Amino acid sequence: MTTPLVVVGCGGHGREVLTIARAAEAAAGRPRWRLLGFVDDRPSEENLKRVQRLDVPYLGEVAWLRDAPPETHHVIGIGDPRVRLAVAGRVDAYGVPAASLVHPAATIGPDTVHGPGFVAFAGARVTTNVTVGRHVHLNQNATVGHDCTLADFVSVNPLAAVSGDCHLAEGVLVGTTAAVLQGLRVGRHSTVGAGACVVRDVPDGVVVKGVPAR
Repeated sequence: MTTPLVVVGCGGHGREVLTIARAAEAAAGRPRWRLLGFVDDRPSEENLKRVQRLDVPYLGEVAWLRDAPPETHHVIGIGDPRVRLAVAGRVDAYGVPAASLVHPAATIGPDTVHGPGFVAFAGARVTTNVTVGRHVHLNQNATVGHDCTLADFVSVNPLAAVSGDCHLAEGVLVGTTAAVLQGLRVGRHSTVGAGACVVRDVPDGVVVKGVPAR
C-alpha cells in the first residue's frame, strides 16, 4: 500500500527532495509513496517548467493541503530554516502529517532518533547517539558526530561538519563547508557562514563567519 505524498516547495531544494523519495523507493524495490505533486505559493515560471520536466504536477498553493486526500503526508522542500518553520506551522494546522526521507546513500548510525519531516540527502552521515528534531535537513555530504542534538528546523548544508557532542538550537543554519568543533553550542536561529570554523559557543540570533568564526 502506498502513501500519498506532497512536496512543499518546487524550487531547487524541493526538487532535490523529490529525488530522495524516488531513490529510496528504487533502493527498497517497492513503492512506498504515491507522489501527488508539488505545492508552492509563488513558484517562478522557470521552476514550474522544471517541475513539468520531472513529470510531476504542480497542484497549487500550500492551502491545497487543507483538503488533501486522506492519508496524505507532506515533506517540506525549503532550504531556509525560518521559512520552513513558518510553512510547517501552516501545514500542521491543516492536519497533514510530515514524512521523513532518507536517501539510500546516507548513513544513519545506531541510537539515532529523529522527528517527523527529517530529510537526509545523499552522502549525509550521522554517527551514533544523535537526537534530531522536526524538519531537520542534512544536505549532501554533511556530517554529524556522536552525541549531538539538532533541534527542530536545523539545516546543515553540503559538506558541513558538526563535531561530536554539539548542540544546534532551533532554526540554526550551518553553511556549506563550515565546521562546528567538538562540544559547542549554536544558539536559536543563528547562522554559521559558509566555510566558517566555529571554535566557541554562538549566541542566539547572530551570523558568524570566518576562521575562526566571529
